[in-house]
Amino acid sequence: MSNEISQLLKAATFAANKHRDQRRKSADASPYINHPLAVAAVLANDGDINDVDLITAALLHDTVEDTSTSLDELRHLFGSEVRDLVAEVSDDKSLPKKRRKQLQIHNAPHKSDRAKQIAIADKICNIRDIDEQSPVTWDKNRKDQYLDWSEQVVAGCRGVNKRLDQLFDEVTQAARQRLH
Repeated sequence: MSNEISQLLKAATFAANKHRDQRRKSADASPYINHPLAVAAVLANDGDINDVDLITAALLHDTVEDTSTSLDELRHLFGSEVRDLVAEVSDDKSLPKKRRKQLQIHNAPHKSDRAKQIAIADKICNIRDIDEQSPVTWDKNRKDQYLDWSEQVVAGCRGVNKRLDQLFDEVTQAARQRLH
């Protein structure tokens, strides 16, 4: 087996283990691991990306933010590039949620091209989830707010991958049409 395939499987297994007790906020409470797998799939399939470190980071993108995983642990297991990408897309959970959301908008234009692609793929997957099976507590107004905020974040990430930019626009437009 190639080292690249081995790395991707190692990352998927690691993420599945770290997220094993987590569920999405949708009515069906799907396993959380479905989200990082979907983000990685959007990058590879829709974004036509074959950068193994980038896809590995997509699989791991929520581990530091949402589990007990440390950046040092990621560096040790997956290397400095993957660690740095995950760090770049991770929010500082010690900050209030409103501040973290503002920082995502503010910091988006300053991220690396690779991190921007993870951010766009993440928003695509979240919007698909909200559109298809939103969190049970979200009303129409909350969904609109998420779409507005996502568009602001992605505005700072555009221009790196035209396919991801186009898919984001399509997914957002479809979600807005179904919402209104």
